[in-house]
Amino acid sequence: MAVNQRRPMLLAGLCASLSPGLLQAQDKTAVVLGTATAGGGFPLYGGALADTVNEVDATLLVQPRNTKGSTENIPLIEAGQLDIALCTGEPLHEALQGIGRAPANLRLISAMYSSPGMFVTRGDSPHRQISDLLGKPVAFGAQGSGLVILARYVLDGLGYDMNKDFQAVYLERAADGPAMVMDGRVAALWGAGIGWPGFVAVTQGAAGGRFIAPDAAQVKRIVDKHALLKPMTVPVGHYAGQEGPIASVGSWAFVIARPSLPDDVAYRLARALHRGEAALAKRLPQAAQTTAANTLAAAARTDLIHPGVQRYLREAGLLR
Repeated sequence: MAVNQRRPMLLAGLCASLSPGLLQAQDKTAVVLGTATAGGGFPLYGGALADTVNEVDATLLVQPRNTKGSTENIPLIEAGQLDIALCTGEPLHEALQGIGRAPANLRLISAMYSSPGMFVTRGDSPHRQISDLLGKPVAFGAQGSGLVILARYVLDGLGYDMNKDFQAVYLERAADGPAMVMDGRVAALWGAGIGWPGFVAVTQGAAGGRFIAPDAAQVKRIVDKHALLKPMTVPVGHYAGQEGPIASVGSWAFVIARPSLPDDVAYRLARALHRGEAALAKRLPQAAQTTAANTLAAAARTDLIHPGVQRYLREAGLLR
């Protein structure tokens, strides 16, 4: 066999001997990051996170990978096919608690941002409250997205079944939702967060957009039934035409990791994210909530935070 034919086989053997997902490339530790379908908030955030970490720490090479979203990211993490991944609060809660499955063994790298959930319609839509959408076609997001699980909890808290009380539409790609609202194929699009791309697209459309969120009494009903959800607010000015704050309910999204991610890699990720907080926020405004302080505040328990991250937080004086 010629030398140049043997090189790929030798390289393959070397790669197989390394930890899943962690390959050394030009003296950098490659870290595979699972995001979601194109057009949603996770790929946007994942790109900004990767650019920031790779800029701050020359020893790391974060590589974003599109997935079906939170509900696929968790089993991919468990299987060792991803090193870290983005995940919304509801599927993370269900996985950790063993709801509908065996309890998951996952660790947290960082809080991402708060995700208050709500609907958006065209600005000229007659619909102004959640009950107006009953029986109407509503796009709830990509099937593997954590947004779908958030919607299920929110609507269940109000006594609704998203598949029976609405004409539920599930998307192949998150990017398909805004066009369906704007051309009238659906009455509303469900989403969550500050600066979420689907909301940006609809509100910047020719007809503008209108948000529909639970009112104060409905918020209380929801959080009384589902304690994992918390009252949250989208501050004024985050979307075109938004004239005031939007109160709703939601949870925190997180960067999660496989528990076997080496401590030194988790340490370097935490250090890079902390040192790069301002740069990350500059790249993506909603990522201003990605802070070490918010990670500690949002985590249900400190022991869920990866040991390598805990070590950095202690060194930084943020964790005792």
